Amino acid sequence: MKQKILSTIGLFYGGIEMPKNFEIDRDKLLEDILKSKIKNSDFPFSKTWDMLNTYIKEHINLEYDIKLVNKKTFGDSYKPNEISQPLLNIDPVDLRHSADFTLLYGVQTDKCMVRIFYDDNRRKGRSWDIELKDNMFIMFPSTNMYVILNNQKNSLNSILTITYEFN
Repeated sequence: MKQKILSTIGLFYGGIEMPKNFEIDRDKLLEDILKSKIKNSDFPFSKTWDMLNTYIKEHINLEYDIKLVNKKTFGDSYKPNEISQPLLNIDPVDLRHSADFTLLYGVQTDKCMVRIFYDDNRRKGRSWDIELKDNMFIMFPSTNMYVILNNQKNSLNSILTITYEFN
């Protein structure tokens, strides 16, 4: 008897563990998210963003032999008790030019849940919830729809999103 796996859904998550004195400056990322939203401009390049992006790309490449190429970066903030609209980081009409992976990074989060929707063969419309904490990332295929749930009453949750192509 033989088995051939035709498809899997790879979901990667964990904390960002930078070397001492090279920690991610989340205040700088928060500032960049707010500036890009207020000015309605692209997310700015910074040393902090580059450190985070390099960490993710190199670790995913070393651990899983997946080479990632940046597509787009943007940030969002969610009000207390806010639930986002269903989010999808692909263009269903133009899959060839769409991102392969979506990465969510917790810049400033408290009781923030991410619900990722997927199909498991005949079992359609399944979902998996994972808490997105400060300095934590979640990466999954961009073909998966997701929702952000801000489950607290006191502050904004700010999340950085980076999309990647698989090289």
